Amino acid sequence: MPFAAVLDASVLYPLPLRDTLLRVAEAELYNPYWSERILDEVLRNLVADGRASEDQARRLTQAMATAFDGAAVPHLAIDRLEAAMTNDPKDRHVLAAAVVSDAQAVVTLNLSDFPVEACDPFTIEPLQPDVFLLDLYGLAGQEVFEAVRQQPRASGTATSRRSNPLARAGDGSARWSSTTPDACTPGRCRAQLSPKLSSSAVTLRSRSSTPKR
Repeated sequence: MPFAAVLDASVLYPLPLRDTLLRVAEAELYNPYWSERILDEVLRNLVADGRASEDQARRLTQAMATAFDGAAVPHLAIDRLEAAMTNDPKDRHVLAAAVVSDAQAVVTLNLSDFPVEACDPFTIEPLQPDVFLLDLYGLAGQEVFEAVRQQPRASGTATSRRSNPLARAGDGSARWSSTTPDACTPGRCRAQLSPKLSSSAVTLRSRSSTPKR
């Protein structure tokens, strides 16, 4: 069964990171999950920070919901579990979504909101997005590389933005950090990442095969 992860609003807000995570999900390297509340938070922050108009932000979240039609965790199920979560109160709905979706991880930039003692009872691990992507690279390096390589090509021109609903609805052109695809061949990427890959790949295999308690 593919690895499953809940994507917190903090990793869906930045365009380059959001684009990377969704492209890797499109390659079926993991199953992404979120909730209406998570997408609403992304929408509010994009508008509040002037990154997108309300219409642009709404089209983005609608495009995400359409492209990943099984990603939305039912809000009633989240509501039933939220009060039982013991992590940061403002992010208890995120952890509840992970429990409901049987996810192995919450991908977030706010690790302090998901202490280990709150996540361990559900066999859920909070992960920074770079660690999460390195884990996936360790398991399927070529597939991750291809998803990343296509990212600026697919969203960097007006023509491709018209054919790509995620890029078309977004708030600008996508980039993979500061690394351009021309500078990142599979061999060079592997050389840069390889010191971290063996342990992270073993960790992810262990997480994805461990049954929930």
